[in-house]
Amino acid sequence: MAVQTSSEAPIPVGEVSRLIGGWIDRLGAVWVEGQITQLSRRPGLGVVFLTLRDPSHDVSVRVTCYRAVFDKVADVIAEGARVVVFAKPEWYAPRGELSLRATEIRAVGMGELLLRLERLKRALTAEGLFAAGRKRRLPFLPGCVGLVTGRASAAERDVLENARLRWPAVRFAVRNVAVQGVHAVPQVIEAVRELDADPEVDVIVVARGGGSVEDLLPFSDERLVRAVAECRTPVVSAIGHEPDAPLLDLVADLRASTPTDAAKRVVPDVGEELARVRPVRGRARWVLRARLDREERGLAETRGRPVLADPRRMTDGRAEEIAALLGRSRRTLAHHLDRARGDLEHTRARVIALSPAATLRRGYAVLRRADGSAVRAADEVAAGESLRARVADGEFGVTVAGRAEEAGIG
Repeated sequence: MAVQTSSEAPIPVGEVSRLIGGWIDRLGAVWVEGQITQLSRRPGLGVVFLTLRDPSHDVSVRVTCYRAVFDKVADVIAEGARVVVFAKPEWYAPRGELSLRATEIRAVGMGELLLRLERLKRALTAEGLFAAGRKRRLPFLPGCVGLVTGRASAAERDVLENARLRWPAVRFAVRNVAVQGVHAVPQVIEAVRELDADPEVDVIVVARGGGSVEDLLPFSDERLVRAVAECRTPVVSAIGHEPDAPLLDLVADLRASTPTDAAKRVVPDVGEELARVRPVRGRARWVLRARLDREERGLAETRGRPVLADPRRMTDGRAEEIAALLGRSRRTLAHHLDRARGDLEHTRARVIALSPAATLRRGYAVLRRADGSAVRAADEVAAGESLRARVADGEFGVTVAGRAEEAGIG
């Protein structure tokens, strides 16, 4: 309802601002399309400020939203992006400013495509398909390199030529496939699985030249990403140029910035390796020569020792010692034998001197009765008793004629 005013009965500015706010509140929430020209995300602030502009009419409007609303699309929109926002118009009465309070933001065109890719990326990340712990190291020198690329493409030429320049003996198993369009995904998946099943293939390179985001969409397909994640053979992604980042780059074991870079990563440079081998070979020779010199010096020192210079010297010295000891032992033994012989002769002479046989030789005789007992006194025998007389040369029988007293012998 129109407000009745006149020059004599005007209404205050505040009332006009209040009335405008009331009219705007009746609009409710609306979908608005525009281009982001200004974007402000202040740290620690829960509100994001941006400006939407209509280039065709050169009209701009200020938009505010909560950070949680903006964070849903923050990875795919920036200044200059076209978006559609669901917002309620608001009127700030103190300054007389119109703004929109957004509750939902959607990217338009390429932004919407990037948003879908970002959501897929987050889902696959949550599954662990892009985890660093899954990455496998490439072999130092692969026996055979599997290459999945477009037929007669610049990417194929770059990989083959640069790899062979670095290592002429490298072998390739090339699979030519469509690298864009509706047939690209199934053909690339089939080629990757075929090479992964080949036991001679040590590494697989998926290569394509640069292109628009739409051209590179097959290499962000979820089916291809999962197929690469299932491979047992290390996979190198060489899609596009440095700024391009399809999801295949994240799931592959190694991301090469270009097909040429992939060739450098897959095979070593023969010149560089030879340059590394030369100093190592020189150090090995020096170490071996030093070892041989040290052993030769040790052998010479050992051979120079007296015992090895004249091996008989030790035995000769010992032989002289043995001869001296042998002569000494012989002299000692002879001395002991001589002394023992003298002692034996003296003892024998004493024995002979004290022997009854010696007494008998001086003319004495030993008389024994028939029972063998010796006669020691004259009164021990009787006249007519038979006795045995033993002299030095033998014995004979005697008969007692009588004692000397009885016979008149004084």
